[in-house]
Amino acid sequence: MEGKAIRLQSLRKSFGRTDAVAGVDLEIADGEFFSMLGPSGSGKTTVLRLIAGFEAPTSGTIELAGSDVTRLAPFGRDVHTVFQDYALFPHMTLEENVAYGLKVRKVSKTARTKQAREALASVQLADFGARRPSQLSGGQRQRVALARALVGRPKVLLLDEPLGALDLKLREQMQVELKAIQREVGITFVFVTHDQEEALTMSDRIAVFNQGRIEQVGTPAEIYERPASAFVAGFVGTSNLLKDRAAEQIVGSQGTYSVRPEKIRLFTESPGSAAGYKPDHSSATGTVAEVVYLGDATRFLVDLDAGGRLTAVQQNLETSSEDVAAFRGSRVTLRWHQRHNFRVPEAR
Repeated sequence: MEGKAIRLQSLRKSFGRTDAVAGVDLEIADGEFFSMLGPSGSGKTTVLRLIAGFEAPTSGTIELAGSDVTRLAPFGRDVHTVFQDYALFPHMTLEENVAYGLKVRKVSKTARTKQAREALASVQLADFGARRPSQLSGGQRQRVALARALVGRPKVLLLDEPLGALDLKLREQMQVELKAIQREVGITFVFVTHDQEEALTMSDRIAVFNQGRIEQVGTPAEIYERPASAFVAGFVGTSNLLKDRAAEQIVGSQGTYSVRPEKIRLFTESPGSAAGYKPDHSSATGTVAEVVYLGDATRFLVDLDAGGRLTAVQQNLETSSEDVAAFRGSRVTLRWHQRHNFRVPEAR
């Protein structure tokens, strides 16, 4: 990996008898948008706080740009952290908020005004400098917090679930904007989230955390298409796991297999029908247990005759909620290409 912005070696953080971080090894490249993804309590936020210097590790080392910073105070590290609550000063203008850190560092008024305006421009708020935080929307306040973090041009920007307080539509908009800003400024972003769609949308690479450890590191496509464990398969996206008798009967061999819902086609024809049949496809029969209408698509939960349940997702190209509701209780055949049967490695 070229130019390591962050290197963690055997990093461990214990609180009493509990290991919040249980021996993490990780390298993050310069200029990378890297996400740490996992459920609450998986250790991702603790790792972020260890990198920032807000927590001291029980053991292990933290390197930033090749220098060991394990015992340095937060202000001695060339990183900045953006939190979910923005923490803007309500009595200051946006320009003053963004320039505040430069003022503390004794940067001249002319220089800090120039840098603050450039930072606001980089987050599409060039004309908002004279406003106060109370005059902004949630998304605009988030961009100001980002500008304040970027103004000092840190080597690494740490983002702790920064979009968590926004509504869904604004979150989706900010995901696109945040990635565009990161590309423009070229700074390493380390983004913590429990939202798998958020991580898949923005990241160059993702580390999936579980119980203080990293289950898998890879690109969004690698994480989604080739999960390294049953946990990753289940946490990242909607997963279908075929195992035991179902795997042997449908896939033709023992083990645990993952197949994503959007890869599966659903047919109402009888199992003996040739409709949709191809020799290089896997096939399963079952009964539709539930139908979830999502507007643009429908999710079908099918109880398999071979045991277990599969979820199939189909686009609503010509159907309505009334049409798809009629599928509940129907006998169906599911078919998908055999290349989408991915064998999940056994737990270590």
